[in-house]
Amino acid sequence: MSALFSLQNWFLETVGIVDLETLKNWFTYNPKQPLLFNSALFLGLFLIFYAIYILSRKTHYFRITYVVLFSVFFYYKCSGIYFWLLIFSSVVDYALSRLIFEETKQGYRKFYMILSLLINLGMLAYFKYTNFLIDNFNTLFDGTMKFEDIILPVGISFYTFQTLSYTIDVYRRELEPTKSFMDFLFFVSFFPQLVAGPIVRASDFIPQIYEKLKLTKEDFNRALFLIIGGLIKKAVISDYISTNFVDRVFDAPNSYTAFENLMASYGYAIQIYCDFSGYSDIAIGLALLMGFWLPDNFRTPYQSGSITEFWRRWHISLSTWLRDYLYISMGGNRKGKIRTYFNLFMTMLLGGLWHGASWKFVVWGVLHGLALVVEKFFGQFIKLPKNIVVRTIQVVLTFHFVVFCWLFFRAKDFETAFQVIQNIGKLTFDFNQWQTIILGYKNVFLLIAIGVIWHFIPVKGIAFMQKTFSSIPLLVKAILLGLIYWVVYATASAGAQPFIYFQF
Repeated sequence: MSALFSLQNWFLETVGIVDLETLKNWFTYNPKQPLLFNSALFLGLFLIFYAIYILSRKTHYFRITYVVLFSVFFYYKCSGIYFWLLIFSSVVDYALSRLIFEETKQGYRKFYMILSLLINLGMLAYFKYTNFLIDNFNTLFDGTMKFEDIILPVGISFYTFQTLSYTIDVYRRELEPTKSFMDFLFFVSFFPQLVAGPIVRASDFIPQIYEKLKLTKEDFNRALFLIIGGLIKKAVISDYISTNFVDRVFDAPNSYTAFENLMASYGYAIQIYCDFSGYSDIAIGLALLMGFWLPDNFRTPYQSGSITEFWRRWHISLSTWLRDYLYISMGGNRKGKIRTYFNLFMTMLLGGLWHGASWKFVVWGVLHGLALVVEKFFGQFIKLPKNIVVRTIQVVLTFHFVVFCWLFFRAKDFETAFQVIQNIGKLTFDFNQWQTIILGYKNVFLLIAIGVIWHFIPVKGIAFMQKTFSSIPLLVKAILLGLIYWVVYATASAGAQPFIYFQF
């Protein structure tokens, strides 16, 4: 009863009395409160949306239009007036892809393809890299150019890559255009994965639009399992260790001990994994509830025995996109070993720059690129034995290299990153000090441990958990989902926290 009473209070405190002002807040953009999966407002809106969606499952055109309208509204609630940018990008790529498909002369087809690249990448460059370029120009040439007042639209990096993949596939004659603009806009704006992926391929998603909508009991149970798990990862584990430990240390590394700097580095590795994989799980689960399959975006990446393997397990939709549309387009491994190494390196460098307009992201990409090149080169000559000891050493070394690279990814600048590195370098074993720190942050360390254990649960273990969850009555599942949202509310220090990858 106490849990239900707390849940009731949560709705009253979070949603409030439904008056005109509250309704206005529900349906207008507030830059301080974007619509997030881990918010009470999204839960309420989605339940209403989903009830109508299920009723419209047999009417293709109404269903498509309805989802598009909700998706555009969702993006408006996330990014304000920039929802027009999403529509503009969709109009441009739909029109150009049809011209590419219908044109018989290769010269014109190439012209339309280049035009699509220039418009999409130009738009991305303007919003994401203008001030970065101004800053570097001023630094190099003692310039006095003023920074532009530009706000980065949420998810622009994701939907730009998504529309580009569609146009490129049409250009390569690997895909036929959608039957209508609304079908294409459905693909681009599909709200579960719109603002932070997974980056869905048109060839995987568009055929599903024309299939008969179906939702099996197994799909429904798996969807709820993913959503609940994703919420726990994001809002319980990631947000708590972030606000109560990791952020504090990275804000002032020199104010903390070497052991705290080290544990904050490990903590961030767990934080970003739980945050981003949690988002992906929720997105995949929401899409599955709607009858659509989205690809897995994470496969226990910290179990990787090499950086090459890591990128087959981490942010899979981005790494495969970079492989198929950048690495292969530059020549892949078809033009000799030196060119292969160069292509690998440049792909990761540009992948780092994709994450943000800052040299620290470039360094992060360069480190991963160099690691891939080194592995590729020495892999020709060194063949390690396959046993559990060698595998364990490989996993430990790979994990620590990834954590080292995360320091540049997380730190606000190079100075902060090097402060963390220098502090960790001063680490000495001090049992009493370490025990005091662990007890002082016992909840944080407990959640870090839970995150690590969760990550290393075998596939069979996850399957058993999902099977057990499926056997629970529907009413209990609904109550469980509500309780998870209440836990999210109860543990949040300042409302629902945005996902890390929203900034990219």
